[in-house]
Amino acid sequence: MNLKIAVLLPCYNEGVVIAKAVKDFQSVLPGATVYVYDNNSTDNTFEQATGAGAIVRRELRQGKGHVVRRMFADVEADVYVMADGDGTYDHTICPEMVKLLLENQLDMVIGQRQGQEGAYRSGHQWGNHLFNWFLKKLFKSNFQDIFSGYRIFTRRFVKSFPALSSGFDIETELSVHALELGLSFAETPCHYKKREEGTQSKLRTYTDGLKILIRMVSLFKHQRPFLFFGLFAAVAASASMILFIPIWETYLRTGLVPRFPTAILCTALMILSMVFITCGLVLDSLSYTRTVLKRLHYLCLETGS
Repeated sequence: MNLKIAVLLPCYNEGVVIAKAVKDFQSVLPGATVYVYDNNSTDNTFEQATGAGAIVRRELRQGKGHVVRRMFADVEADVYVMADGDGTYDHTICPEMVKLLLENQLDMVIGQRQGQEGAYRSGHQWGNHLFNWFLKKLFKSNFQDIFSGYRIFTRRFVKSFPALSSGFDIETELSVHALELGLSFAETPCHYKKREEGTQSKLRTYTDGLKILIRMVSLFKHQRPFLFFGLFAAVAASASMILFIPIWETYLRTGLVPRFPTAILCTALMILSMVFITCGLVLDSLSYTRTVLKRLHYLCLETGS
């Protein structure tokens, strides 16, 4: 098939390994164009990538999400291969991943990392399992590795993806985008290697972990607002009823309401519960409309196959 394939490698200070990463993908996808997006590197990443034959561009806004947004906006192709420029992903399975995408008419294929000992930093594997479970509960997903940066996309997926994240929460947004529009995807095992000597991960365990958690909650609020605000409504209504029970019992026995401040608080909490329900209903309608528009935009795009 005469398809244009683009390999997208976001990079920040990967001068030690970027040339090898470029050549690895060139060797398994000889007809593909390799793009390296340099995110303000202070080493020789730009020069090494250029020397290896990649098309190198710069993104001045710091953060992987900004880089992905720029890559998806600038590059025109039929199939997009996105991987990190640190050489940790197995490039040899890339042709099989592309084949899986095309033969099954999928929108996304994810390289599910099977890490060797020492490939993951301390706590990262546990955190990955925790966030996968969290996403499953919030969005009813069946993803096994939502943080994998090794992904193959169709043109439809890339050009319909809004890319609002700024950092490492971009993978979460990619996964939720597929779930929101009901897009077809698959995960395939991928060998995940240790980083080369002289390189280090840019992921900050606790800071970026907190940002990812906040992004998940934010996406949950946008995608399922009725359930999100319904939880707050249930808490407010429950508190109101619990506080009101003693007042009601006293009123039945004596015909008096001796605790007016508590009664007023119960009323306020119940009103607040109704406000949350109203917000949820209104935003749920807006969310539905937005999803329909995104789906229609997706359907208007050419498949490239």
